[in-house]
Amino acid sequence: MNDVKSCLLVGVGGQGAILISKIMSNGFMKAGYDVKQSEVHGMAQRGGSVSTQVRWGKKVYGPVFGKGEADIMVALEKMEAVRYAEFLNPNGVAVINDYAIKSTTIASGAEAYPEGCIEAMQKNFKTIAVPASDIAIELGNPKCMNVVLFGAMCDSLGCPEIDWEQVVAETVPAKVKDCLLYTSDAADETAKRTAFPGGPFSSFFPKAFPLRAPQ
Repeated sequence: MNDVKSCLLVGVGGQGAILISKIMSNGFMKAGYDVKQSEVHGMAQRGGSVSTQVRWGKKVYGPVFGKGEADIMVALEKMEAVRYAEFLNPNGVAVINDYAIKSTTIASGAEAYPEGCIEAMQKNFKTIAVPASDIAIELGNPKCMNVVLFGAMCDSLGCPEIDWEQVVAETVPAKVKDCLLYTSDAADETAKRTAFPGGPFSSFFPKAFPLRAPQ
């Protein structure tokens, strides 16, 4: 508990990044960690980019961290993973929902959705790509995608003493609890397929991305 760890969660408004951060914060606090959380909603309510930072350890003095300092990145949409990639530590882990949400400018044809987002992350970071949205649909509740993705990232948190299933049960609505039965399997399977070529953050990543304009 001496070392402070940092996690960055990113996505598009309405995907549930804030709920994941609350699950994490609740679990770490129950385990006795000092926890700090910050949120940047932006235009989240209108389909804009949203991010939240969670830090935990024996003593955490602030909720915010800078570029290259995140030990874990959780991206609920794959373009957002690349957009925020510079915040991830070169030795960090990215857990990405293999799912694309087209912004207004992309949907209108004014801009193209960037290709190779997950491949770009795999070339530079340990990356776990999860078809979380597809899994949630198969489970009969697309809205539980964030909980599915959380299940796939649990091992990356490095806190085996925390009963995350219990924490989720206490934090999310009862109808979402069944998702946890699948997320353990998802974590095992995605870990087997994780590409970890290593290498530092490179200039491969685009400098700019299509903006998440109001819907």
